[in-house]
Amino acid sequence: MKRIGLVVAYDGTNYCGWQTQPNGITVQGVLNDTLSELLGEKIETIGASRTDAGVHAMGNVAVFDTDTRIPGEKISYALNQRLPEDIRIQLSEEVEPDFHPRYCDSEKTYEYRILNRKFPVPTERLYTYFYHYKLDVDKMKAATSYLIGQHDFASFCGAKAQVKTTIRTVTGIDVWRDGDIVTIRVTGTGFLYNMVRIIAGTLIEVGNGQYPPERVKTILEACNRETAGPTAPAQGLTLMGIEFFD
Repeated sequence: MKRIGLVVAYDGTNYCGWQTQPNGITVQGVLNDTLSELLGEKIETIGASRTDAGVHAMGNVAVFDTDTRIPGEKISYALNQRLPEDIRIQLSEEVEPDFHPRYCDSEKTYEYRILNRKFPVPTERLYTYFYHYKLDVDKMKAATSYLIGQHDFASFCGAKAQVKTTIRTVTGIDVWRDGDIVTIRVTGTGFLYNMVRIIAGTLIEVGNGQYPPERVKTILEACNRETAGPTAPAQGLTLMGIEFFD
């Protein structure tokens, strides 16, 4: 028995999120079925991040145990020939038998992309959130300073979260504009349910002038979900990658 690690990229548009569920097609479910067929044994993957329905990934990480003789680095090629076009393995390799992507120390980086212009662009509709009111990126950047560090992010936690603590550490946030695209990049050691999307929704309200950047400090300290902005739509969010530490 050996453990194989995968770096998985996917377009989340047609999936009910990452995690296997009984009443919907998921990325993990497709991976499990395809691997089981390829390797001729029952395969159950373990994912690092349980992305929501409609959320995309460039570098989610998963592992599985197998008795196959296929070298770890070759599995990606065979798997990609069988997977649908909206899921692609970027890397496969044998990892330590005790490597667990959810319990190892790591940093995750997400990007939230906003199409900020007067009219929508059809080719961007699946990968950005269209927002037609002008956003002030400088104000959004100013607001991010209050979120960096270890805080109680209860105000930025979705209602369905089942966690022992809402304390999390955000190691970096950046906001920039490139033409009509405003990107919010958030890096941290762990995230609550919908946390990045709520951060994005709150920064959008700062950017459109609904309240000043300083208000974000008050929102954070309130530890009350009702004080923060809305949960931004799923299609704007992409898990860019995960960095693991020894």
